[in-house]
Amino acid sequence: MNRILPLLILPCLLTNLAHAQVDAKTVLAYQPIQKDIEVETPDQSEVGQCKLDVERVGRGSGWALYGPQGQILRRFLDTDGDQKVDEYRYFQHGIEVYRDVDTNGNNEIDQHRWLHTAGSRWAVDENEDGRIDSWKFISAEEASREAIYALAQRDPQRLAAVMVTAKDLQTAGITGAAAKKIQENVRQAQQGMQQALQSKIIGPQTKWIRFDSSMLMPNMIPAQEGKTNKDVLVYENVMAIVETGGESGFVQIGEMIQVGNTWKLTQVPKPLEGDRFEIADSGVLLQPTMTVAGGVPSEGISEEMQAAIDKLRDLDSNAPGANATEQEIVRYNVSRSKLLQDIAAISQTQDEKTMWMRQRLELIAAATQMGTFPNGLDELKRAEAALSQGGDKNLLAFASFQRMLVNYNLDLQQAGAEDRPKIQEQWLESLKAFVGKFPSAPDSADAILQLAITYEFNGDENSAKGWYQKLVAEFPASQPAARAKGALRRLGLKGQKLVLGGSTLSGQKLDISQYRGKVVAVIFWSTWCKPCTEDLPQIQELYRVYQQEGFEIVGVNLDAPGAPVQQYIQNFKVNWPHIYEEGGLESRPAVEFGVISLPTMFLIDKSGTVVTSSASVEDFKELVPKLTKQ
Repeated sequence: MNRILPLLILPCLLTNLAHAQVDAKTVLAYQPIQKDIEVETPDQSEVGQCKLDVERVGRGSGWALYGPQGQILRRFLDTDGDQKVDEYRYFQHGIEVYRDVDTNGNNEIDQHRWLHTAGSRWAVDENEDGRIDSWKFISAEEASREAIYALAQRDPQRLAAVMVTAKDLQTAGITGAAAKKIQENVRQAQQGMQQALQSKIIGPQTKWIRFDSSMLMPNMIPAQEGKTNKDVLVYENVMAIVETGGESGFVQIGEMIQVGNTWKLTQVPKPLEGDRFEIADSGVLLQPTMTVAGGVPSEGISEEMQAAIDKLRDLDSNAPGANATEQEIVRYNVSRSKLLQDIAAISQTQDEKTMWMRQRLELIAAATQMGTFPNGLDELKRAEAALSQGGDKNLLAFASFQRMLVNYNLDLQQAGAEDRPKIQEQWLESLKAFVGKFPSAPDSADAILQLAITYEFNGDENSAKGWYQKLVAEFPASQPAARAKGALRRLGLKGQKLVLGGSTLSGQKLDISQYRGKVVAVIFWSTWCKPCTEDLPQIQELYRVYQQEGFEIVGVNLDAPGAPVQQYIQNFKVNWPHIYEEGGLESRPAVEFGVISLPTMFLIDKSGTVVTSSASVEDFKELVPKLTKQ
């Protein structure tokens, strides 16, 4: 049972708290039903300094418990006026982070909510036994977290709650072969869980660190015959970064789909052991649906094409696992490349041919850089030469760009420190030549962005601006152009009033204009940025010395969802506010200012005018003392 002792809200409570026989110690005896949450609790010696107040809320009333420093600790409410507490709210640093809810008035908790800095998930415990049966709301990041802790705790029920079900597939509109394949994957959950538990990466002390994906954002799959009758939001190749015994590891989550307000796994997570890696399944839903002229789905394709696709599916279903040898991975890559080439050759439309050829080129490029495709660079050159004889110019540009990237990265891997500047210069020249040869190809937008970023890193701001401007002018609707616009804005900030605002990590609204009359440092940072952490002690000392003289700091956190941001802030005692929006380096603040490296730091004077948009710690040391005295 998930029973709670009833806290009655007596009518006399509103006028005489003493009659209720409830004190701070009584309220603090209540703890969250779900244990994966940290809430602020005073030391035993401080309980006597806590203050318990009565509140009226709508039709109901309740208790609010405040800590020794006046911070809210607990708020237990009767929200429907039936004289019984039905919401138990818990706080951390003055912010509500967790709530237990009794929705049917039987003094048993049946719903749990994580809020603000603790996340966004909302769980249902239908039989009120303290274990989660289903989710009303859970993000992709938190679903990956739940899966990891289900494995760590050997809890099949917890894993099942985030695995897609037949009902989920029906709700999401997934049909046909796609639905059957996903159901087959889910049916193997018990066996897959046992295999996962044999890994050293997953153990009782494993901690989920963060969510990662090869996709910068989820993809929307439109309704299409033979796969789904509704639009479906999908993440492909999701990974979870975990930590066990101080050692980091990776767990392949695979394809995830959104069902209503919840994200679900379509396969059991697979730990990736040691230096070896597992070929990530490309997922069921993002696999292309083959069509022939006239839009007939794959069921109507030729026997030759169907046989080739079946071979590809069979090959992928037996992809090398976590313990595969390098030779096995090489064989897989070469075989898959050959099958993709065969399918492209017999495709009946140019769009299909292009799709399969792009897949093949991407495979060869990635595997070559990992050392698991023999003579991969030569293969890319042959493909480029063949495409240059005529046909799809954008596909030729794509092949050329893949070959250039592989060539550049292989040269860097093999070069000594003295040769790297020359390789960098050659890379810039090859990018310029590529843009000149393929001025309208989509890949030229990426090439121009690479040029602009490289020149900016090298300190050549004028050349960087020129390339950023070219990108905005020639590819205005592209994602690289959005970042280029932001970079131009950032590079032109000096002498301008800074416009910056958003929600903080604590859920408050912050606008830089509220700091007028103060000298302000704006720091774009993340927990994974080593220079950010290295600079921190010196910045904190400046803050300690000059805050009283009008120096303030505003952070802009660019971590991906699920990163240990609050833990980092607490561990390093970072005492200034932080603007945060999901998306990491692709979030709105990062794109608006074209942030390309961390930390990126601005310094603003008392009038709100930007003094520098490329500050260093040494700049802070020199300028802050002067600006605070003005």
